[in-house]
This record gives sequence, C-alpha cells and structure tokens, in this order.
Amino acid sequence: MRTSNVREAPANLWRSPCATGLLVFGLAASSVQAADVEAVRLWRAPDHTRVVLDLSDAAEFSSLSLENPDRFVVDLINSRIDASLSDLPLEGTPIKQVRSGIRKGSDLRLVFDLDSAVRTSLFRLTPSESIGHRIVIDLFDEVTAAEPSPVLSVESMKGRRDIVIAIDPGHGGEDPGASGPGGLREKTVVLQIARRLESQLAKVPGFQPVLVRTGDYYVSLKNRRDKARALEADLFVSIHADAFREKSAHGASVYILSKRGATSTTAQYLADSENAADLVGGVGLGDMDPMLAGVLTDLSMRGTLDTSLSLGSLVLEQIGGVARLHKKRVEQAGFAVLKSPDVPSLLIETGFISNPDEAERLATPAYQDKMARAIRRGIQSWFARQPPPGTLLAWQREQGGREVTIASGDTLSEIADRFGVSVASIKSNNGLTRDVIYIGQTLVIPEG
Repeated sequence: MRTSNVREAPANLWRSPCATGLLVFGLAASSVQAADVEAVRLWRAPDHTRVVLDLSDAAEFSSLSLENPDRFVVDLINSRIDASLSDLPLEGTPIKQVRSGIRKGSDLRLVFDLDSAVRTSLFRLTPSESIGHRIVIDLFDEVTAAEPSPVLSVESMKGRRDIVIAIDPGHGGEDPGASGPGGLREKTVVLQIARRLESQLAKVPGFQPVLVRTGDYYVSLKNRRDKARALEADLFVSIHADAFREKSAHGASVYILSKRGATSTTAQYLADSENAADLVGGVGLGDMDPMLAGVLTDLSMRGTLDTSLSLGSLVLEQIGGVARLHKKRVEQAGFAVLKSPDVPSLLIETGFISNPDEAERLATPAYQDKMARAIRRGIQSWFARQPPPGTLLAWQREQGGREVTIASGDTLSEIADRFGVSVASIKSNNGLTRDVIYIGQTLVIPEG
C-alpha cells in the first residue's frame, strides 16, 4: 500500500507494509548507537537494482514507499552520511537521484526519487570477513504487463532440440570472491571466462549456452540452481578462481557434489568458502534455501552425480592440456550451488588467484580463451558420446554423422576444433585433397 505522507512510528515497531506502507526494523532502544553511512554502492541486475549502505555500526532503520511522484524513503536512526550520492551509476536503473537530509536533529533520511514504481526489499547484513555492517536495499522492477515465457531451446525441427548449458560465473556484485595481486577480483575474471565459454559454445551446432549471471551483480546460490532448473539445463557449470592462505598453492580443479564427506581437506575448505557467498553477497533470511536438507535423498541424485563425475573427468582432462592441475582427479565436497537433484553440475576452479603467477595468467584474454576452450572441449566431447535423447546431437549420431554449412570466416582447423575432431578426419570423410573450403559448402563431420 502506498501513502502520500510520512507517518512517525515508535521505535521497535514492525508493521506490515500491506497495512501501512511502513516497515521498521528495530534494535533494542538501549543498543542504538551513532552509525555513519561510510559508502553507498549500487549494482544493476536484469530484474532489480541493488543499493548497499556500508555502516560504521549497526543501525535501526525504517522505510516507506510514496507516490505522486514515486519515491522510496529510508530513515536511519541516530545516523549521518559520509559518502557521496552524486556519483552513483544510475543509468539504466529506476532511480533518478538519491537525496539525503537530517530529521529530528539526529536521524538520517535517504530519499530515492524514482521514474517508475518498484517493489522493495530491505534487510540487514552483519559483518562478514573484511566487510562490516550493511543495509541492503533491493528495488525490483514492476512488470506492468504479462510477458511471454522465453524460448529456452532453439529447435530446428521436432526431436532435435539444443543441449542447454547453464554457465554460472561465481560471485558478483557485493560479493567480489577471492582477491589477487593488484586488486584482481575473482568475480571479474570468472565472468570474462564464462562469456568466452558462452561465445564458443554458441558456435557449436546443437548447443545453447545461457549465462546465469551476465553482469556485475549478485545472484544467490539457490537462485543460480533454480535458474538452471528453470532452463531445463542439461548441464550446470559454475566457474570460479581459487584462493588459499599459502600463495604457493596452484593448479586448476574440477569439483562435483559429494553424497558423503569431502574427498580432501582442500575440497572441504573450498566448499566452506564458496558456501559462505550468500553471507557476503547479501541474502535475506526469508530467501534462505529450505531444499538443501533433504535433496540428497532424492533417488534421481545418484544418476546425476554419476553423470557429473564422468563429465567432470573429461573436462579436467582437457584443462590439464592448458593448465597445471591442483588434483588429477575430480574432487567432491558439499557445494550448495551444485545441489540440484536433476541437473548434472560441475564447479570449476580455473586456478589460484592468490598465486601471483596464476593470477597474472588468469587476467590475460589469451589464457582466459584457452581455459574456456578446454572447458568447451570437455563438455562437447562428453555430449558427443552420450547425447540426451531428442537432441540434435542424438539425431546426428543416429544418422551416422553431423553436417555443417560453411560460413564466412570458417576454416578447417577451426571447424575441427569446434567439433573435437582432426582436420585429417574431416578431409577424409568428405573426400577433400586440399585445405580449401567454400562458403555454402556442406561438410559431414565424423564422430570424435
């Protein structure tokens, strides 16, 4: 419900926003201390805008939505602001400007002037690692008309659907992940690798890659899994860059979910670290995942884990051709982001960002491209051997081959790499005596 004026409310009151439009988060009156807003940060996600207030201490706060014009008001009791509001990246958000003022002599009021109505969510985050007290404000875009559901798979014809690969760049937004020398951030590196993997897979007929996170914003661990399941993905791949207190730690790794304990102390350490992402990235108590407790009892999980292990082994083998490996086998631990009962899932650590040498490589486009290519080859190799029923790859396997029509810029070496076969096998299969191909020419690709 919206109202046209601000009504005062006593401390420690929590009223339903449906009843009054006013929501108050209270601390005990005796515990309220002066709190400064030390920084204001903003991220834009596909369906909402997140604003984070960094505080010097815990603060009592309330909020109110107003209309004519649309505004959202946040009051912080006994607080001041030391941060600038004029340089926030507001383009592409529903926020026109953010204003601040002092009321009742000691309370801070923040006013978000909006160009459209929004649905709001506020919650407090307690200190985590090097990050202090925070208030998280999510402004969800208001959908004014029903939107058609997106087409999740592109089908050339009935019974020839694409294999859907959900690619999840870890961390993002409020959660930077691990940090390397020179301020290198895991969230940035893994998004770049994920985009390269998406681009490469999109060029392979029969595959449809989808990024779970497309920009610098946070997605909860539960929502990452949920998106993969909503896509009816054939594979979920979460991409990360490792970190350890010993800078000498090195090597890439592939992990899957464990039904029991972790296969090594390193795997357990990493799982604990990655599972804490929601505490840093910002998830309210109402969004915590109730599914985790019983998911491993689902009978479908057994087949999913077997597929994950087999597929992960092929990916690890390919990564070993371009990078040092931390472990020469697929490791297992209780990663929350991998706990989908019906979607095979991998977590790939592309290297140790805490290792200066590996961090330097991870930051380069050439190495990112090599890593993406290795992951793509492993994925492609497994699905070429065991294509899901009803997919284009399954149909091609039944027909005894795969066809590709030559487009501008194609070369035999690039096509061979794309399909995981040799140039010689393509030439032999198509009766070619030279490496010359023509636009519009159709080649039959042999099995890898």
